[in-house]
Amino acid sequence: MSSCDSDTRELKTYDDAVSQLVAAAPVIRDLDRVGLADGLGRVLARPVHSAIDVPSWDYSAMDGYAVRAADVAKAGKTLPVSQRIPAGVAPEPLQPGTAARIFTGGPIPDGADTVVIQEVCETQAQNVRILEVPKPGADIRRTGEDVRHGSEIIPAGTVLRPQHLGLAASVGVSGFDVTRRPRVALFATGDELVMPGEPLGPGKIYNSNLFTASGLLRALGCEIVPLGIVADSLDATCAALEDGAARADLVLASGGVSVGEEDHVKPAVEKLGSLELWKIAIRPGKPLAFGHVRGTPFIGTPGNPVSLFVTFLLFAHPFIRRMQGCTNFLPPLRRARAAFDWPRPDKRREYVRAKLYRGDDGETWAEVFPSRSSGVLSSVTWADGLAVIPEGQALRKGDPLDYITFCEVSA
Repeated sequence: MSSCDSDTRELKTYDDAVSQLVAAAPVIRDLDRVGLADGLGRVLARPVHSAIDVPSWDYSAMDGYAVRAADVAKAGKTLPVSQRIPAGVAPEPLQPGTAARIFTGGPIPDGADTVVIQEVCETQAQNVRILEVPKPGADIRRTGEDVRHGSEIIPAGTVLRPQHLGLAASVGVSGFDVTRRPRVALFATGDELVMPGEPLGPGKIYNSNLFTASGLLRALGCEIVPLGIVADSLDATCAALEDGAARADLVLASGGVSVGEEDHVKPAVEKLGSLELWKIAIRPGKPLAFGHVRGTPFIGTPGNPVSLFVTFLLFAHPFIRRMQGCTNFLPPLRRARAAFDWPRPDKRREYVRAKLYRGDDGETWAEVFPSRSSGVLSSVTWADGLAVIPEGQALRKGDPLDYITFCEVSA
């Protein structure tokens, strides 16, 4: 047996790893009350029910004339126009044998049961001639057709988007009960790291991971407890972990999760708590740490910038969404066709930086970034998602594949 085969068998599959991870996520029970406009991006803690019917009355779906269907049983019927009903006006009951001029949104008057669209009518002074026999009940939106009184319109666990705010406003809701923002302690390890704006000495690199990770966390609505850059030592790593565990709901670290002499996350977590997840059968991002420090969950991502980005989307994102009480927390998969050949399958599942485009055939195609290096951060600004290549599978151009779009897992 080769060492490569042995190493692969020690790895957890992505499906097993993410299932273990989200099952261990502690759901935040604390609530915030926020106004309607401040709900955007928050996670709903209690469902929203409607206290009214929408619409609250029957109204016209078109500009035209409200009539009794029995009064226009034959084409060419002429009726006197008895009233004018724009939106927002309370109408008088419709007199038998008459029509009411009505506009979109105008309430249907008592006695009317049909709207005749203006395109099949001729106006004649104070009368209207109906050129076509309408279908009874035509072009009327009925009370409660959109929302019924007492119905649940937004379930708990929903990430509130603009359309949810609009729906809530349409039933008179002025605020939401949402999950408190998760507090995430964040640090990066590495003696080679310096902050942007500082002099870049020999052997040093600018710290991009803190900014990538903090942006991803803020997009999820998290409050960040910044712990900065942590030196490559066991004592410094332990101190950062303890500080973060005491102040946050989750500790997230970048770097130091491999097994080199300068990688101290694994022994530090094991010293202060427990390490429950270590190696994952994916590329990029095989070394991923999950455990607990003094009872607080800990996630450690690789230090390579692309590996950080990918493992955050695949693991930290669903973990945090589950903490917030979301019911849908796994990355949704789309379908596309490979615009490339992938002749050499890997024993690990690969998440390849890719970009979608619409082909001349109308199909959605995915092209991949030329480099597979996990240090090429420009690749994730070029890409709009990840093409998923299953374990042990080769692809030919035109084969279907699963695709994860960044816009659905980075917000």
